[in-house]
Amino acid sequence: MRTIRELMAVNKDTAPWSVESSATVFQALQMMADKNVGAILVLENGQIVGVFSERDYARKIILRGKCSLETSIKEVMTKEMVVINPETTLEESLELMSKWHIRHLPVLEQGRLAGMVSMRDVVDAILSMKESTIKNLEDYILGYGYNR
Repeated sequence: MRTIRELMAVNKDTAPWSVESSATVFQALQMMADKNVGAILVLENGQIVGVFSERDYARKIILRGKCSLETSIKEVMTKEMVVINPETTLEESLELMSKWHIRHLPVLEQGRLAGMVSMRDVVDAILSMKESTIKNLEDYILGYGYNR
């Protein structure tokens, strides 16, 4: 597994959850809790206009003394998003997340939303690949699976 497309084919948890831009922060938080995710997309007329994360909540609601029941998600969402496409490699995705200090990347294919991956999704996939490589090398060195 080297690309986001391959990750999304294996990991069904990459389905993107979203709310309309007219939703309140409280409604967004309810969905995040229900779906056990750390970020959701914000849509307006079916188009992505932002992303809202736990970090946004902590910094833009709690620390500013705002009320999540009354504050519109549109007021506090992150509008400047980093997006990737399905052919982006896992390593490139991880580099983008590290560079921009983010934990979630929307995946767009031909301008349409295809999914969203988290840093955990990408790290788990990379670790799995490395474990598989190590196992294959050990088997090769020890001669397992090879006829003599």
